[in-house]
Amino acid sequence: MASSSSHTNRLALEKSPYLLQHAHNPVDWYPWSEEAFQRARDENKMIFLSVGYSTCHWCHVMEKESFENEETAKIMNEHFINVKVDREERPDIDKIYMSFLLMIKGSGGWPMSVWLTPDLAPITAGTYFPQTDRWGMPGFRTVLMKIHNQWKENKNTLGTTGKNVIEAMQKSVSENEGGSDIISVEAKFNQAVNIYKRNIDDDWGGFGSAPKFPEVSKLNLIFHAHVQQPTTKVLPLVLHTLKKIGEGGIHDHVFGGFARYSVDRKWHVPHFEKMLYDQGQLLMAYVNALKMTKDERYLDVADNLFNYICKDLRHPSGGFFSGEDADSYPNEGDDEKIEGAFYAWDWTEISDLFEENSSEFSIKNPFDVYSYFYGIKEEGNVEPASDPHGHLLAKNILMVRTTHEATSTMFGISVDEIKKNLRKGNELLRSVREKRPRPQLDTKVLTAWNGLMLSGLAKLACVKDAPNRSEYLKISKQLVEFLKKYNFDEKSKTLFRSCYGEGTDSEVASFPTQPISGFLNDYAFLIKGLLDYYLASMDSSVLLWAKELQATQDKLFWDTNNHGYFYSKADSADVIVRLKDDHDGAEPCGNSVAASNLLLLHEYFDDESYKATAQKLFHFFNKTSPFGYALPEMMSALLLYDSGLTSITVVGPDTAETKKMLDVARDFYIPGLVLIHSVPGSDQPMTKQSASQYQMVDDRATAYLCHDGTCEPPITLAEKLNESLAKKYLFK
Repeated sequence: MASSSSHTNRLALEKSPYLLQHAHNPVDWYPWSEEAFQRARDENKMIFLSVGYSTCHWCHVMEKESFENEETAKIMNEHFINVKVDREERPDIDKIYMSFLLMIKGSGGWPMSVWLTPDLAPITAGTYFPQTDRWGMPGFRTVLMKIHNQWKENKNTLGTTGKNVIEAMQKSVSENEGGSDIISVEAKFNQAVNIYKRNIDDDWGGFGSAPKFPEVSKLNLIFHAHVQQPTTKVLPLVLHTLKKIGEGGIHDHVFGGFARYSVDRKWHVPHFEKMLYDQGQLLMAYVNALKMTKDERYLDVADNLFNYICKDLRHPSGGFFSGEDADSYPNEGDDEKIEGAFYAWDWTEISDLFEENSSEFSIKNPFDVYSYFYGIKEEGNVEPASDPHGHLLAKNILMVRTTHEATSTMFGISVDEIKKNLRKGNELLRSVREKRPRPQLDTKVLTAWNGLMLSGLAKLACVKDAPNRSEYLKISKQLVEFLKKYNFDEKSKTLFRSCYGEGTDSEVASFPTQPISGFLNDYAFLIKGLLDYYLASMDSSVLLWAKELQATQDKLFWDTNNHGYFYSKADSADVIVRLKDDHDGAEPCGNSVAASNLLLLHEYFDDESYKATAQKLFHFFNKTSPFGYALPEMMSALLLYDSGLTSITVVGPDTAETKKMLDVARDFYIPGLVLIHSVPGSDQPMTKQSASQYQMVDDRATAYLCHDGTCEPPITLAEKLNESLAKKYLFK
């Protein structure tokens, strides 16, 4: 039995779209709060903690089956204090209990279901539970009653177990501290390269089989590894992966953007939710591929992604929303959402559309060309194994099955005409799709994910010949302004985790009654975004803001005893243990990103304390193994620490020739690039790369290309700078 609007619980007062989705469940939900914990202590009841996020498909399934069910809600309300957490809003809580889940089960996921003692110690946990017993899996009601009975009979034993779990988790925080078994950077590098070569899917790219995630942190390290040592010949691994991801159904060919992962090895059938952190990281990856190869196909993908985020994920004032749901209503008026309804297509739906609009095509058989290129079949092109719910029966998910050249040969039509008519087909499908009920938009504007988005946009804005470059830079600038206005407290110099849009028409971001303070990733990712934006804009004020944020990050999160950054602040309420991220997954971990941030800040501000902190980070995480596979972003930073950074200082007034020099410098993928525009006679916030250190030659804009403190002869022609950089950083 579904819940009705007559039910309203405490979540109705929250801002999180995920919590609001549950505001009318018959479950007596609490947000994560002292009020809930005090009640659990007063009534000596266990806490049922449910963690998820608004675009999570299986979260919706469990809500529909269990949390909207009156009978199940009655059991929950009678025997437990029930707490809902949005994992994106409170990643600190999610990480603590996910660590416990991984410890006892070996795997995790969302929705995450955890049973806690009144003092927040975890006792047992799982993920999705079906409503009733089936296929050898206990139903949710069965689990609830079993745990309740155990608590009733063994409170003291379970309480002791919970305390032991907390002690074990607290101990693990300092266990990674480096020791005598330190292996060299070169050995770590070679180990990582060998693992990547061994684990790559030679046919379809990426790592492993199914499900398949982009794992951009690993791709970024492969880019860096090839520049570090081209003889490894690892660049084809990442280029092939990006090609296959770009051709797959995980990529929205109709308009742009990427789904979170593919349920199959071929990147064909996605789990349809689109997350901001994926868009930002994949934007970086495609720009890196473009810079290393000058292949314009990577720019096409990046530009389409840019169009998508600006239209569908952008707050009118400049920030970006968290993501779009996997599920949506197939038609207006339907009362049940299904996964992929917004993205899947019937054969007849497309063929009829092409026939009705035949005059808009320049060829006679546009549907034949379109269906050949994207693998559209009359019976649908989704394999049953990729469709466990049967939502995609007789449906098609667009996937590039051939090349423009092969299609040209097949139909006797020029490549240009093929491309033109495929674009027209996608425009028509988009016009139809825009009339469908849209997936729900999660309107949280998360600082960390917007930091990743800023990095992606800034890197895109560095592509000197991109037709939309000025637009990329404008949107990047507005994002910086948004984050400083809404997600930053000028008085305390601290970040908020999130602000909230009320929808795409909202002109003002808003906050809950008690804004959530930023976590390590919010600081590290935004600092990285600002450093990347500086390269694109040469706006030195953002370097000063990055420096300011780094000081706050060090104050709030640095472990002065064992080193490394904690994920949460020391005074975080109701957090049983402060963890340290030690894995680069769907997002890089804050410690990894902080390592490279510190090295760059050291170069810009000539402050040895930054480099010393980075060294302590590397030492703390040294025992993580395999280092370059578990922590690819930190491995990349370690390579910079070991080999030194590349700096390019362009000395000259603000003229076209000087700008040309700067454009050349940032048009290549140069790991750890430090770029300075030194204007003679002007004051600058940096001390190391000052105007007095470098001079113009023959009154011309002059570039000084240096690596690890050793400089080449000054260069006064942009063409010569381009030649010098291409020798090391261009791989065609």
